[in-house]
Amino acid sequence: MRENNNRIFPIWFKRRIPASSLTLLDQCAFENINICGMIQSSTDDADWVHLKSSPGSEDHTLSGQCRDLGYTMHFDTSTGNAEQSGLLESRILYPKRKMQCLQFFYKMTGSVKDRLVIWEKMDDGTGTVRKLKKLHTVWADEDKTWKIAHVPMQIGAKFRFAFQGVRGDPANSGGGIFIDDISLTETHCPAAVWRIQNFSSILETADYNTVLNSPRFYSPEGYGFGVQVRPLSGYSDYTGHYTGLYFHLASGDNDIVMQWPAVNRQATIVVMDQDPDIKLRMSSARSLTTDMSTVNGDKLIWDNPRTVGTYDPSCQCYRGDSVGWRSFIKHYDLRRRNYLKNDDLIIFVDFEDLTSLINSEVPVAPKV
Repeated sequence: MRENNNRIFPIWFKRRIPASSLTLLDQCAFENINICGMIQSSTDDADWVHLKSSPGSEDHTLSGQCRDLGYTMHFDTSTGNAEQSGLLESRILYPKRKMQCLQFFYKMTGSVKDRLVIWEKMDDGTGTVRKLKKLHTVWADEDKTWKIAHVPMQIGAKFRFAFQGVRGDPANSGGGIFIDDISLTETHCPAAVWRIQNFSSILETADYNTVLNSPRFYSPEGYGFGVQVRPLSGYSDYTGHYTGLYFHLASGDNDIVMQWPAVNRQATIVVMDQDPDIKLRMSSARSLTTDMSTVNGDKLIWDNPRTVGTYDPSCQCYRGDSVGWRSFIKHYDLRRRNYLKNDDLIIFVDFEDLTSLINSEVPVAPKV
């Protein structure tokens, strides 16, 4: 079922995603001294350090909760000179598909001028892995908590990935760059990631009218969309209360060239289980397919939000009706597994075109 403003529509499905079903190329929580075969560059200015968790420098894997356990990789940006860097490279990897997603957690506690650069190092055609390509740069900001990042790759031959820590302003740095809980899968990266901080406090103070709206995101096609979270959805069972999640379209920069209504698209919402071992994660996911459903008999749910939506000054955009599930995830499950590590609720969202799949279906002739 799909739910919208307390009305029930047909068609939904729910699933738990065991990450072992993904094609896993590599993962590392840095709990062992061999740091998963990663190596330091011999031509850089400084090294990354295998650092044990301590108060103020807690790891992400165990969040500093286990004595004598919990490690990260750390690059100190408070010493040396500006623009000095250290390069940490993975072992050589052999992909089976030409599509990868590098996911990792990072924390930057030094200068706002510090940066973390992600590289890929590919086979140069002679069998030697040395051809470099810059993929992504993460700049420090005032938020010194753990964050999640995704970097898409498209590599068909053996390669390494690498993290380059760069010192921005050592004189005004009181810390450095931390990375932890890395995974590399042969899947696409999510189109949108929303991290809601202090979610336990939100659950404790929420009432049935509490609503959280995400920033506006964009799909690969160019559609604007968002997610609405109701921490206390109004639905409950013998285990307790539930949190509801809902999907909606949002007006955006590309509306004039988009196809309206936006039908035959699949929206997928995933609440991430942050277990450090990707093979043990049981993220919770639900999907819906957009169609010609209407509200009040004439307003198409998936039409242009500028036409059928309501203006929201927080995003300076129009948001369409939200469709989703008041029973998306139990409060009991949120607290039982690793959904709220560091008190962050992390949500992935995708909005994908199914038209080519629908048009390629083979019709089944009725039996005579």
